[in-house]
Amino acid sequence: MHVCRLVVLSLIVVCMPIAIHALGRSAGQAAQAFPGYRFQRGGWTYVHLEGTPAQIGYQHGRLLSVEILDMVGVIKLESEHGTKRNWDFYREAARKELWPHIDAEYQQELEGIAKGVQSAGVKLDVWDIVALNGGIELPEYYVPWLNKKQHAASTPQIQPKGRCSAFIATGSYTKGGKIVIAHNNWSTYAEGARWTVIFDIHPVRGHRILMDGLPGVITSQDDFGVNDAGLMITETTITQFEGWDPDGKPEFVRSRKAMQYAGSIDEYVSIIKDGNNGGYANDWLIGDRKTGEIAYLELGLKNTPLWRTRDGYFISSNFARDPELIKTETPKFDPNDLSRSENARRVTWEKKIAATKGRIDVELAEQFLADHDDSYTEGVNAASRSLCGHIDKDPKGVPEWDDGPFYPDGAVTGKVTDSDLAANVALIAHAGHPCGEDFLATPFLAAHPEYSYLRPILKDMPSGPWMKFSAGEKK
Repeated sequence: MHVCRLVVLSLIVVCMPIAIHALGRSAGQAAQAFPGYRFQRGGWTYVHLEGTPAQIGYQHGRLLSVEILDMVGVIKLESEHGTKRNWDFYREAARKELWPHIDAEYQQELEGIAKGVQSAGVKLDVWDIVALNGGIELPEYYVPWLNKKQHAASTPQIQPKGRCSAFIATGSYTKGGKIVIAHNNWSTYAEGARWTVIFDIHPVRGHRILMDGLPGVITSQDDFGVNDAGLMITETTITQFEGWDPDGKPEFVRSRKAMQYAGSIDEYVSIIKDGNNGGYANDWLIGDRKTGEIAYLELGLKNTPLWRTRDGYFISSNFARDPELIKTETPKFDPNDLSRSENARRVTWEKKIAATKGRIDVELAEQFLADHDDSYTEGVNAASRSLCGHIDKDPKGVPEWDDGPFYPDGAVTGKVTDSDLAANVALIAHAGHPCGEDFLATPFLAAHPEYSYLRPILKDMPSGPWMKFSAGEKK
């Protein structure tokens, strides 16, 4: 039976690069035309999706059915271990807490994903898919709020993880004055080894999108992307943020909608703030190649300050910037402790930008993302304080993120684009540590048996080359 199952899965994966027509009547209109396709390059899976929301969802689910089932397993294990809430809890939260606040367009897309995976023989339903999309905001934002509301006893301390290092620059700071934007995704290595999809989404309404992402998730989730209106977007998480509005709209919906429908910085800010639920609170870096303007939106729940410029830069590495937000929404965050990961990386970013003013381009951005400088010790150390993070090498871990010593977490991908690339809806991406170092699961688990519970989901994370991707590419 196991052999037969492997053969079936192999046939699914082999056939996926081919555009398939009329895959079956069970998915209705979504299955009548199938312009979606996929191919592999440089450690990434490029996935092209187009059509109505239902069609985009069905193509997504069908093309990535095996990977989506695998991804649900990752989020299930991590969420259950970290919050002591089982997967049925998350499915129910997806149905009751998230679904009523999701726009009809994205409900149709999520339903389409479920139908797509089911058409490939994968036994997941729409609540699994919605819980997967809420895989950050439910366990890290909703559950702490719920525990507090219920005065739950013996619940684990849950603090949102710091995710990512990023910058955006324009004007006199960059070569030729064009916008340059770059981002390292920091996540668990179990997630990061799978956070290697390039989505080219061509919807019937809104702008075409090119973004990185996770199987089964409708937004980038680490939020690096460009659209055909010339917007360039990324973000990093606000460390130790506290807040949740049960009547708000999920972040994965707001971020996807903003990428799809915004044609200016003002439009992006308006859409991402509309219905803000406080989930997955981020500092957003936004650039508009049409004007050369860049912006920094600190999107808390109570505080949402916006900075913008046409000659300057913004850096981000999980630190809160606004004094009022720090006081009221990140009360445990200490911006003056330079030994902390987020603050040490902030100092490194400032030094890098100042030292290269007027010369910043895509190539320099790639070098920044691979950097191992430790501003606190003034040495070179690949650990929690380097832009290319390696928490698996840090004997202290990152306590403010609940990452224990040597926890397998850190920089898992890098992405860069500039005004010229964005004009062609293009970006450059690197799978794995941007420094070029591979992560190998077997020797890590042998050295750190305390993380043996991760064995079912932790796998090798090879470091690939920098690769250029554009909208509409074929293999």
